[in-house]
Amino acid sequence: MKVLVTGARGQLGTDLVDVLIRENDVFGFSHQELDITKPHKVLKIVNEIKPDIVIHSAAYTDVDGCELNPEKAYRVNALGTKNVALACQESEIPLVYISTDYVFDGIKSQPYLESDVVNPINVYGKSKLEGEKFVQSLLKKFFIIRTSWLYGKRGRNFVKTILNLAQNQRELKIVNDQVGSPTYTLDLAQKISELIEFPYYGIYHITNQGFCSWFEFAREIIGGLSLKGIRIIPIESRELNRPARRPSYSVLENYSLKLKGLPLLRDWKSALKEFLSVLKSNQ
Repeated sequence: MKVLVTGARGQLGTDLVDVLIRENDVFGFSHQELDITKPHKVLKIVNEIKPDIVIHSAAYTDVDGCELNPEKAYRVNALGTKNVALACQESEIPLVYISTDYVFDGIKSQPYLESDVVNPINVYGKSKLEGEKFVQSLLKKFFIIRTSWLYGKRGRNFVKTILNLAQNQRELKIVNDQVGSPTYTLDLAQKISELIEFPYYGIYHITNQGFCSWFEFAREIIGGLSLKGIRIIPIESRELNRPARRPSYSVLENYSLKLKGLPLLRDWKSALKEFLSVLKSNQ
C-alpha cells in the first residue's frame, strides 16, 4: 500500500515508518514538513500523494503543556485532526487516528472497553476526544486507536526519564496511585501495520497486556538494568502538584482485537525487557 504518516519523526511515528516501509510505500512527514493546522497544506499533500491510507500520529502530547496552553492543544489535536480527516474525506481515503487512554476519567475499577462512556478530566484528553469526534463525523472508513503510556527509542518518555534521573539521584519519588498499561511503540506500530491490512474499521484499544502503577513501572525499569543503590519511593499524585489531573485508572481492555480474532500485544514486562536490552546495546 501507499501509506502517508503524519508525525513521522515522533515517538510512535518513527517506529511506524520503520515497520511499514518493509512492505509498503511510505511517505512520512514531520511537523516541520507538514503542519496539520494548515488545512490547505494538508489537502495539497494528500492530493499529491494519493495514499491508500493515512496514519495520523501527529499530536501535541505534553499533558501539562496542554493544560497550560489549551488553545494550542485544541488547534493541533482537534482542529489539526479535522484538517486531516477532511482531506481524507475528499478522496475517500481511510484514516488511522491515534488517540489516548486519557479520554476516560479513571473512576472505573475494571479495564475500559471501546464502548465505555468517555469523560476526559484534562485538556489533553478533551482535545484528543474532539479529534475522535471529527474523525467519526467526517469519515466512514476509519480506525481510532486508543493506547497508553507510550515509550520507544525516539523522543522523551518515562523510561528514559527514569534512567536519566537514576544517573544523578539515589532516591526517586514516583506516583503510585495512577494505574495503566505501559506500551512499547514498536509493538504498537507492528499491530497497526497488521490491522490496516483488513477493513475492520472502528475503535480499538491497543496496549501491551497487563498493568501497573508508575511506581511499579519505575521499579521494573531500575531492576531491568540492574542499577544498584537506587531507592524508589512511592508518593501520591497530589504531592507533585502538576497542572493537569491524570486518571487514577486508565487500563484499556483490548476487546475489539479479541472480537476480530486478532492476536494481542505481549505483556508489558516482556516488551520493556526487550526495549531495555536495545538501550543497553546502543550505549
